[in-house]
Amino acid sequence: MASLLAVFALITWQVVADGPLLAPDERAGHALAGRGPAALTELFTDLGNIEVAVPVLVCAIVFALLRGDRREPLYAALAMAAVPALVVPLKLWTDRQGPLTEATGYYPSGHTATSAVAYGAAAMLLVPYLRRSWPMPATAVLLTAATSIGLVLRGYHWPLDVVASWCLSGVLLAALWVLIRFGGRQPPK
Repeated sequence: MASLLAVFALITWQVVADGPLLAPDERAGHALAGRGPAALTELFTDLGNIEVAVPVLVCAIVFALLRGDRREPLYAALAMAAVPALVVPLKLWTDRQGPLTEATGYYPSGHTATSAVAYGAAAMLLVPYLRRSWPMPATAVLLTAATSIGLVLRGYHWPLDVVASWCLSGVLLAALWVLIRFGGRQPPK
């Protein structure tokens, strides 16, 4: 968790101070923007929309509640609520311009953080009820990766916006995992 925070702090410092990492980030962003089939990359970006990712988490929360879990669904909901609570002030503070627009407020990527936390938290809630647990976290990682790739290829975010959101989401998911693991979850019924 400390290494994720350190990388996040480094990237944030570079964004705020207009540091040397921004030039290669922007070159990479411009080189990647517009690549790939537009319909597919747009679909990938949509995986990070609140209207798509959060209902997946809500379904997992309802399932866990119906199975008798009480704390874990609350922890997952709090992790999801932390995303806008952290991302929105950071966007306002850093005021980073987007790749293909004059508009600002693009750092860190809210879509990436939303997808990572929603799908990751849903996986954590559902894994105890599956015979084979590996597909659930793998699916969460793939959905988040697809979202991230789509955002960069569509030119909606710089690569560092996405990497910073991975770090921030990783911290939230690690905290959620600790709460679920050591917060008193009962064995599946």
